[in-house]
Amino acid sequence: MLRWLRTLRSKRDATGAGIAQDLWLATLAQLPFLQALDATERTALRQLAQDFLDCKEFHGAAGLVIRDDMALSIAVQACLPVLALQTPWRGVSWYDDFVGIVVYPGAVRARREMVDETGVVHQYDEELTGEAMYNGPVTLSWQDVADAGESAQHGYNVVIHEFVHKIDMRDGAADGCPPLVAGFMGADSAAGARAQWLETLHAHFLDFSDKLSLAERFGAPPPWLDAYGASSLDEFFAVASEAFFVNRPRFATDFAGLVPMFDAFFRPRHSAV
Repeated sequence: MLRWLRTLRSKRDATGAGIAQDLWLATLAQLPFLQALDATERTALRQLAQDFLDCKEFHGAAGLVIRDDMALSIAVQACLPVLALQTPWRGVSWYDDFVGIVVYPGAVRARREMVDETGVVHQYDEELTGEAMYNGPVTLSWQDVADAGESAQHGYNVVIHEFVHKIDMRDGAADGCPPLVAGFMGADSAAGARAQWLETLHAHFLDFSDKLSLAERFGAPPPWLDAYGASSLDEFFAVASEAFFVNRPRFATDFAGLVPMFDAFFRPRHSAV
C-alpha cells in the first residue's frame, strides 16, 4: 500500500479527525463548479470524500508522488456524481467493485489491438487521459485533474468522466445506461426505465454525431461537447455527464432534452419528476 495512504489512515486512527478545514476550503476554491452546491450538499460531499479516501488506494505512476491535496481533489470530483444517488446503491457503494486509482503525471500512451471485419489484427497507440476498467482500477492524468477548474468552461472533467463509466458498468456492461429501478421517471419496471433511458440518450447521441459530422465536413459550427462523445453511446453518456456537473448552464442550453433525465438519476431530490 502507498505510504501516503498509510500515513493518512494512521492520522485518522490516532486523532479521529477528518479532512482538514484548510485543505477542504482550498479544494473548493480550485473547483468553482462546486459553488453550485448548497451548504447541506457540501457537507454531504465532504463526508463522502472522506469515505472514499478511507476505502481507496492511490498509486502514483512514473515517479508521481500523491499528496493529500491531490487525493482529496480526485475524491471530491469522483463523489460528485454519487452525491445524491441512493438506489440501487448509495454513495461510495457505487464504487465498491475496485480499490486502486493509478495517477500519472500526464496523458499515457497505451498500446491497443483490434480485429477488423476481415479478421486482420491492427495494432495502434492511443493517448489516454483516463481509463476505467470493469471491476478494475481507474487511471487518471494528474495534469487533466489539476486543470479541472479551468476546463469546466468546456464541459470537460476527466475524473467525473471515468467515474461515470464506473457507474455505467455497475450492471455489467458499459452501454451508456446505468442501473435503473422501477419507478424511474414513471417507468413501470426496470426494463421499461432502461428502454426509456436508451431511447432518449440515443436520440441525443445521433443529433450530436450529426452536428459533429457537419462541422468536420462542411465547416458548420462545432457542437460544444468533446468530440470523443461521438465515438460510442457509452462515451457520449460519460462526456455528457461531465458537462452536466461542471457547466450545467451551458449543458442545459445545448442539451435541454437530457436535463430532466439526468436530474432524475443524479439529482432525484431536486427533480420535479
